Amino acid sequence: MTDHLSNLHGDVLAAMRRGPKHFAKLAFVLSEADEPADTELGHFRDRIAAAGPGDALTALWHRTLTGWDLAEQADWSTAPPRTDARRTDTYDRLGFGADLRRALDSAVPVFKEPGPTVISKEFVSWYSRDLAAARSFYWNSYEQLLRRKGWSDAAVAGLDEASHAVVERLSDPTRTEAYGARGLVVGYVQSGKTANFTGVTAKAVDAGYRLVIVLGGTLNLLRGQTQRRLDMELIGQENILRGADPSDPDSLVGVDYQDDEDWPAKFVSHGHRPFNIERLTTRDNDYRSLLQGIRALEIEKREPHLPLYVPDNLHRAAARVMVVKKNKSVLTNLVKDLRKIGPILREIPTLIIDDESDQASVNTSDPKKWESGRTQRTAINGLISELLGLLPRAQYVGYTATPFANVFIDPSDGEDIFPRDFLISLPRPTGYMGVQDFHDLDGGGTAEETHVRGIHDATGDRLQEAMDAFVLTGALKLYRIDHGVPGDPFRHHTMLVHESVKMDDHADLALRINTRWHRAGYTSHEGHARLEKLLADDFARHADDGLPTPSDYAELRPYVSRARQLINAGGNPVVVVNGDTDRYFSQVDLDFDRTPNVWKILVGGTKLSRGFTVEGLTVTYYRRTTRQADTLMQMGRWFGFRPGYRDLVRLYIGREEPLTKTRTVDLYEAFEAICRDEETFRSQLSRYAEPVDGRPRVTPAQIPPLVSQHLPWIKPSGRNKMFNAELVEIRSPGQWVEPTAYPTAPADLRHNTETWRPVLESLDSTPVTLTCSSSEHGRSDSYEALLGTIGHGALLRILRDLRWSVPEQFPPHLESLVPTGGPGEGIDDWLVILPRQTSARRTEATVLGSPPLSLAHRTRRRGDLFGAISEPKHRGVALRVAGALTDSGDPLVESLVRERRGVVVLYPVVEDEPRPAADGSVDPSHLVMAFSLVAPKSSTGRERGLVRFRTVDSGRGDSAIIDRTDG
Repeated sequence: MTDHLSNLHGDVLAAMRRGPKHFAKLAFVLSEADEPADTELGHFRDRIAAAGPGDALTALWHRTLTGWDLAEQADWSTAPPRTDARRTDTYDRLGFGADLRRALDSAVPVFKEPGPTVISKEFVSWYSRDLAAARSFYWNSYEQLLRRKGWSDAAVAGLDEASHAVVERLSDPTRTEAYGARGLVVGYVQSGKTANFTGVTAKAVDAGYRLVIVLGGTLNLLRGQTQRRLDMELIGQENILRGADPSDPDSLVGVDYQDDEDWPAKFVSHGHRPFNIERLTTRDNDYRSLLQGIRALEIEKREPHLPLYVPDNLHRAAARVMVVKKNKSVLTNLVKDLRKIGPILREIPTLIIDDESDQASVNTSDPKKWESGRTQRTAINGLISELLGLLPRAQYVGYTATPFANVFIDPSDGEDIFPRDFLISLPRPTGYMGVQDFHDLDGGGTAEETHVRGIHDATGDRLQEAMDAFVLTGALKLYRIDHGVPGDPFRHHTMLVHESVKMDDHADLALRINTRWHRAGYTSHEGHARLEKLLADDFARHADDGLPTPSDYAELRPYVSRARQLINAGGNPVVVVNGDTDRYFSQVDLDFDRTPNVWKILVGGTKLSRGFTVEGLTVTYYRRTTRQADTLMQMGRWFGFRPGYRDLVRLYIGREEPLTKTRTVDLYEAFEAICRDEETFRSQLSRYAEPVDGRPRVTPAQIPPLVSQHLPWIKPSGRNKMFNAELVEIRSPGQWVEPTAYPTAPADLRHNTETWRPVLESLDSTPVTLTCSSSEHGRSDSYEALLGTIGHGALLRILRDLRWSVPEQFPPHLESLVPTGGPGEGIDDWLVILPRQTSARRTEATVLGSPPLSLAHRTRRRGDLFGAISEPKHRGVALRVAGALTDSGDPLVESLVRERRGVVVLYPVVEDEPRPAADGSVDPSHLVMAFSLVAPKSSTGRERGLVRFRTVDSGRGDSAIIDRTDG
């Protein structure tokens, strides 16, 4: 039955390409009615109000309204995107009344999730929404495919917005003067970066880019996965077949994907339009020197006397697309072939996508060893530099989840890949399992309790328990399929065991797992009893209430048998995935796309630790250590999308793993620290993203590399990627700063305590009660404390005189407190807060003649470093007094607020059981005088950056990338 209302609305909305217009008037014109019918909007309202799932009209308006909500460029509204005000402007332009507005708001709420954060140079606006809509063949096909895959309207609109933000910052492909933009897109590990650069590629090809080179990682595994994604979702059946008859087996000889389970049903089809993308690589074949010379790389021009970039030539030429491995021989062949083409290279608008751009692409050659006046490059970096030199119209866009190495590149090296034109941080996608799902970053959550387990317990190693969890979760997935949960997310079911990068270790580990499997007794009474207990003690307690879960083990038991059979298919539950040609165990070219069901325990290292998506990953047993934050983060394969089974995900991770012969580390804590590093990076980027007077506040070359380091033994990146990095200052007005590197020597402890004497003497002896009930803070806390005040100069003298176990930890924070005379900055004084314990078990003692102080007991958790020292309940008051919160709800606290006042919270800490002397005092050499501070929110003017890194910039001599003003 024809849906006339949906068809009419589709025609009307299609005519609103530039933005919303008066709906009833436009509908009247397009419907060719004799007169406007006011009842039409009433029918529309009733239809929307009564619509159920899958209603075509509601879906149409969901897509349209969400797109208008998110649009950054909106000539028809001055309201910012993602706001009720923007939606109101939309309704005003449409001419909708109150009842219809309420119905639409109920069906399509305003999408308020954050969008991408963009730091950009000023650029010439060429890629308008009009142009994008006029040339959108491949983008429209990609968008429709995503919707068929189940992407929500908001998710598609968000991808449209983020990919548009990239393409508009590339050079206009029809521009006369050659210019090659350089950019970086930062996503989350396994969060859909490929979807973003597929969208960017689709839009770029539509706009006129005629050579696309995707650098698809350093492994065949990853390159092949990327090639298949682009073939399936962008290039499509017609461009793969190149005229071959899909019904004639003889004509399909040599055409890839004939053995692929998803071919052709899930591969996008572009209909009868002639194919105009030529693939220069295939699923199984990387780029090779072309046997017939360079013909495949030559692009024909309709008007030979005119440059290729002239629109008449450009939009009639076929695009060339290749996915190549970051491998010296592969890239050397490509460079050699390009060199043979000649002058037309200067005319080809080219897009280079560098997946995992912090790996292999960065120059890791030590500048101190270069010959005078000559930049020496590592192999892959040198070949990328040659590509950029050969193709002056090449736009380079790097993609990574770990951007630290990229932002440490010398900004003045014009032949390198520093993102001089734009840096875009993608938002956390809806449905993504990331750090917040495994770490309770702010305390009080249940993430760790739900998903995280140690690899040891009181009885020893928990590998057997992890394997049991793998069998049990497989059974639960099968149970859910039988009880109405769609089965596609459960096509693959995997467990990852990662202990080492050494291949011999993989063989030993695989043997150990295989032996345990066959001794586990999954068909015996003992085995079932173990699984029944694990279900009751763990998985039943943390089950998602919205998903089917058996009432007891007896109901699940038949599915356990089926899960065991699937995992043990072929007689071996283990697959080793590495580069070893001596195959100890089943070792396949792991292809989740061609294999119908992968239900296996995967043992591996490098091949499974960067870029490659481990499908169906449910249980991880992880204990490999590394000293680089980016390497460690890329091993977090448990991050990603887990539809229908996120409650089943378990991470068994080492809590005390050996780092050296004399030192152990907490891997879970390490992941939390580097996740905090990345969140800090993103939050700092957002501070610089807002334009000032319509112009970029800073450009990528002016911002510091905004890289924090929460743990001293984990560097942001490898040492050979940080030759240009030197931390100078961390400026954090209105933010809680908590040093942890206190000395251990008694003489140094006494010195520090003596240094704090003026502050201790300033304390009032009468305690007061401080309360903060700010809704901004999200907590309501109250505690007793002693108060005092100290001038800014006096505090600086104290802080400068302190001694540290890690001397480089606090000076960057101290540097941020040094006045420079900039406009709007300055600190007058500091409120000193010394919290008091009120429990009967508290320990109090005097220090250097001070009033009785509550002593806190803390331990060093990472060598000479403490873990958390402060208590979350103390933060609200400090943040309010420093101006980071607008109200505390407490008159006493409000009376302490000053615009240029900071806060110091003192924690007299003892590491062992305190033993006050007979007079109630404590020896200063046994005391760690710990502190946290919050600089006043007002202490940094708008013109000054909040974080300052010193980065070696060859074009600016000995100056820092960002000075004390944003200038």
